[in-house]
Amino acid sequence: MSTTAEENEPPEIKVSETASEKALALLEEENLDTDTAGLRLFVQQGGCAGLSYGMRFDDSPEEDDTVYEHHSLRVFVDPASIGYIEGSVVEYETGLQAAGFDIENPNVVSECGCGESFRT
Repeated sequence: MSTTAEENEPPEIKVSETASEKALALLEEENLDTDTAGLRLFVQQGGCAGLSYGMRFDDSPEEDDTVYEHHSLRVFVDPASIGYIEGSVVEYETGLQAAGFDIENPNVVSECGCGESFRT
């Protein structure tokens, strides 16, 4: 059974209103039900600094996920990733050269030069 963030004690993972709106629009484009589906945020081995972020859409949370909800967007985080990203904020940024999701993670002690991977 998935748990809510309140039942776990780690600092909450937050999602900005802009990021939530963009993710919800993408979920709807994929014909996923925003009442049950959500954004999966995870950490995986890789990159020159050792760890990298991953994001994808899932139909529903896994049994052991922590589930957050911000601005009607559900965010699923697995137990192996939560310690690396607790307290993070997911933003959506636009610029002259690119637009995309960005994670502000207070646990990061160093990042690679390109910013694609990190170490805690």
